[in-house]
Amino acid sequence: MSQTLHYRGYDGSVELSAEDRVLHGSLLGIRDAIVYEGADAESLESNFRAAVDEYLGFCAEEGKTPDQPREGSAK
Repeated sequence: MSQTLHYRGYDGSVELSAEDRVLHGSLLGIRDAIVYEGADAESLESNFRAAVDEYLGFCAEEGKTPDQPREGSAK
């Protein structure tokens, strides 16, 4: 099982909160704090992709260059 998600050049972590029974994660290798969660693997991946799209959209609206993942950030 992969411990990371991949989309549009970004990697995201996959973690389980046993206490809350929720999957969650964050984008890896960038300075900005982008997080997502889901009740199951399908919703986690969907929310991860939405978080990347929203991050890139926000950066475009603000005229900000999005952080690019560091080489090897998912390792």
